[in-house]
Amino acid sequence: MDSQGNDEVVVVGGGVIGLATAVVLAERGRRVRVWTREPAERTTSAVAGALWWPYHIEPMVSAWTWALRSLEVYEELAERPGVTGVRLVDGVMGETDLADVEGWAAGRLPGLRRATAREYGAGSGVWARLPLIDMAVHLPWLRERLLRAGGAVEERTVSDLAEADAPVVVNCTGLGARDLVADASVRPQRGQLVVVENPGVDTWLVSTAPDGAMAYLFPQPGRLLLGGTADDDAWSLEPDPTVAEGIVRRCAALRPEIAGARILEHRVGLRPVRPEVRLEREDLPDGRVLVHHYGHGGAGVTVAWGCAEEAANLATSSAATP
Repeated sequence: MDSQGNDEVVVVGGGVIGLATAVVLAERGRRVRVWTREPAERTTSAVAGALWWPYHIEPMVSAWTWALRSLEVYEELAERPGVTGVRLVDGVMGETDLADVEGWAAGRLPGLRRATAREYGAGSGVWARLPLIDMAVHLPWLRERLLRAGGAVEERTVSDLAEADAPVVVNCTGLGARDLVADASVRPQRGQLVVVENPGVDTWLVSTAPDGAMAYLFPQPGRLLLGGTADDDAWSLEPDPTVAEGIVRRCAALRPEIAGARILEHRVGLRPVRPEVRLEREDLPDGRVLVHHYGHGGAGVTVAWGCAEEAANLATSSAATP
């Protein structure tokens, strides 16, 4: 609680970063309100394939720290997969050197090894058991956890952070920060997915072709998510049929049984990419605290809990950061 006894915090942004930050603050005893333009089920986070892996995020050294802390949380949540949406699933991360992963994971991934030729053909990759999160379950669970901790979620559009009537405000607006705080360095990276009936695939796979084309497949309960794309500065949220055909074709080249799978849905999301995550505190002239917490690229789910704890520390520290 601050020196005047006001423990209110407004978190602006209701995706996985905003909700995780709000949960951490609420469970530390703060009175938290999340202001979100749309419900969690319609945020960018809802579209995520949501395999735990630091992807398209900087600075990487910090991302590794945040990711490993988040891994601890996800491993606990995976004990209740039906409730939390978190499962531990085996799979192959292609075009990845074992020594590089061991360099930052430092024994934190039990069973980590080189993928065999049977598992990944002639390509080089690593086999690992990683958290795979079903966002359709996880985001509502996060929201309910916040409500149980005494927090609140309000749907409202914010045009100026000064609207937030609290001594502490946390800006978790992702791409919205372009307009809200005039940060042109946060840019969209468009990702498209194809959701199909699962023909029996029970392991995940991520592969990158020599030309940079990406393919991944993530088995979720009742469906299989196929990807993907990473198109910088592309704003369209409309699925591109040609892109979808290419996704299915690349994934079927890796797992032939996918070729005839019935398509259930097309999804598009815009990753909030930035030269590096903005996680910093501003002590405002009126005595209020503003914490910026956005720009997590393709790794928002992966780093959510580690970042949330750091953001909460910044938000509740009594002294200004240097």
